Amino acid sequence: MKLEIIARNYKLTDRLEDIINKKMEKFSRYFEDDAVAKIFLKETGGKNKYSMEVTIFFGSNMVRSEVSSDNMFNNIDIALPKIEGQIRKYRTKLSKLKKNALDEVSMYPQTEEKTPQVIRTKSMALKKIDIDEAVEDMELIDHDFHIFLNNKTGKVNVLYKRRAGNLGCIELDY
Repeated sequence: MKLEIIARNYKLTDRLEDIINKKMEKFSRYFEDDAVAKIFLKETGGKNKYSMEVTIFFGSNMVRSEVSSDNMFNNIDIALPKIEGQIRKYRTKLSKLKKNALDEVSMYPQTEEKTPQVIRTKSMALKKIDIDEAVEDMELIDHDFHIFLNNKTGKVNVLYKRRAGNLGCIELDY
């Protein structure tokens, strides 16, 4: 597995890099040699708040975990068990894992996770509006997202609130 560590607004120390390399090496038992793991390190929201994003690309699949804390060393210990949990939970969907990868004992203790259930289904009319109107609609209904038909592109868009407080927009290709 190829490993890329990218630091933004954060000084990567040799000690942290060694720890990340050592801990990520254990994940090579799950993935073929063509897998790529990208780890983004950054200081967020001012002093003493650090974010780590671990994304592993393999075949046409990927697994991802993003965590934040006051210590980057803690972040690696939080993010990697999340990644392993995702791999174990979705093992049938992730058919590109190495053969017998999940037969071995887990690297991290597993907690019993409750699978989320769909408890409500809603129907909504797809309004043809621009992004500014979608922002207003989203604020009026006090949701974290809003689905609309972009009147400029004719495509379905999903407007959503990001953790940092800004907005993101996903434009669907179909």
